[in-house]
Amino acid sequence: MEIPSAINSGLQGLQSARATADQAAADIVASTTSSNEPQNNSADNIEVNTEINNANSHAELPDLNQAIVNLKVAEFQAKASTEVIKSADDSLGTLIDVTA
Repeated sequence: MEIPSAINSGLQGLQSARATADQAAADIVASTTSSNEPQNNSADNIEVNTEINNANSHAELPDLNQAIVNLKVAEFQAKASTEVIKSADDSLGTLIDVTA
């Protein structure tokens, strides 16, 4: 059994979970802020809002439900990766105790 690879696998899992959580958080923000933009009636703001609305109509907004599910998946992935690291650490401690 190779302990460093188990620890590295756990660390890679944590990094992947963080990336997934970051993307899910960005998707949640994008899907909630685009529909709640304040609407001002000045001439400059109407022109800017029209440009923003045109850009938003062409770009597909992320699905809020899927983003929340992805955030929960990232949470469980982080927990599992933490358990992998703990198990590798315990195994390493046991091996050191046996050989000492």
